[in-house]
Amino acid sequence: MEPRIGTRVRSLRRRADLTQARLADSLGISASYLNLIEHNKRRLPAELMFRLASVLNVDVREFMSDESDRLHEELMEVLDDPALEDADIKNTDVRVLTESQPGIARALVSLYRRWRSAQEAEQHLRALLSEDAAFDGIEANRLPSEEVNDLIQRRMNHFDDLERAAEDLRARHGLRQESLFAGMARALADDHRVEVRVAEAAEMDGRVRRYDRARRVLVLAETLPTHARTFQMAHQAALLTHGDLLDAVARDPGLTTDASRTLCRMVLASYFAGAVMMPYARFWQAAEDERYDVELLGHRFRASFEQVCHRLTTLRRPGMEGVPFHLVKTDTAGNISKRFSGSGIRFARFSAGCPRWNVNAAFMNPGRIRVQLSDMPDGTRYFCVARTIARRHGGWREPEIVHAIGLGCRAEYAARLVYADGIDLERGDVVPIGTNCRTCERLSCAQRAFPTLTGPLRLDEDERRISFYATSGPGG
Repeated sequence: MEPRIGTRVRSLRRRADLTQARLADSLGISASYLNLIEHNKRRLPAELMFRLASVLNVDVREFMSDESDRLHEELMEVLDDPALEDADIKNTDVRVLTESQPGIARALVSLYRRWRSAQEAEQHLRALLSEDAAFDGIEANRLPSEEVNDLIQRRMNHFDDLERAAEDLRARHGLRQESLFAGMARALADDHRVEVRVAEAAEMDGRVRRYDRARRVLVLAETLPTHARTFQMAHQAALLTHGDLLDAVARDPGLTTDASRTLCRMVLASYFAGAVMMPYARFWQAAEDERYDVELLGHRFRASFEQVCHRLTTLRRPGMEGVPFHLVKTDTAGNISKRFSGSGIRFARFSAGCPRWNVNAAFMNPGRIRVQLSDMPDGTRYFCVARTIARRHGGWREPEIVHAIGLGCRAEYAARLVYADGIDLERGDVVPIGTNCRTCERLSCAQRAFPTLTGPLRLDEDERRISFYATSGPGG
């Protein structure tokens, strides 16, 4: 007889919720004899085995299988998972559990399998789902960029301490807009004895900024336009002068890794650089006066289109608040590298966004501003402008890098923007958009690339629509 068969008898008896006395009575044997069998001190005769199978309503193979060994191996595999590496559980402990409490062991293995399946499903969903509140529970091991983006969103992309520090830098050094590049170079020399020099592209080897701490030399690439060189000098000034302010924000508990905290410092240093180039009060007043004309503001403050768009999202100082904008930056494949929602709009977080959004259509007319009045599925209306930006960090042989910037607000603010002139914001052409296909409820959209997660996929092999996943209507 298999030495552990008594353990299986005991397990099956307990599963049937029978006492030893009741089972022994049903079998026509004494309770003491059954107790000896269950503790592997007496053999289980074949005829008694068949009676046991009948009374317990199980297959006789339950007594003869190697289930205990399989269960032991499975549970050992579970405990080998890196997530449980700190658990002090020995092989003998597992053997005792699988033999004495196989139901609990099976439950643990089943729970682990479900957890693994949930982990794999989550990874799949993270590639598809948006930042919708319905999926707030999906966190997992998050990227540093996601943690920093969430911090920026929670702070509404406004850091008043950095604003004041940037204003102080300009005041102390008498920085003027028309000579900001030279002024920043002097400021670095005066405050930190840092020399600024411009290096040839070959020397920089793909980098645009390099700081030599030992020699106190800041090297900038010759491929950077003047506004970008100024920005990089101000960025370095933040790291050298205001590390305490950067660290204070980077200690946010939402930043869980050193990489997240370092990235946060870098993002905040760039925020400081934008505040130096476009001082709050002057920039806010100019934005209001010029009705948020991005290109005109870029000329006035000697900044790029992207730099101005970023700065417009930071205007949250009480009493001097600008239009609450959202901003998104995407490439030709639809990958979103930057996003901020001051307007409340939801972005695709881990996948491409809605193809109907004008930030994607901007690639069809490079360099031209496109405007769009759009409706989200919840009925919220937005007004957005979008334009491509292109740069080449090197000579002719270097590839041109093209992105699109989308800047928008709720429709009720649109009249404050020069781009809305001549557009009927109440009855004009409105484009129905969504966050992304997987979470969008517009089942009739002809541009749907995936089935929705909001309901079952219904297919009819006798019909074919423009989109395989569109389920009704012509496409709205």
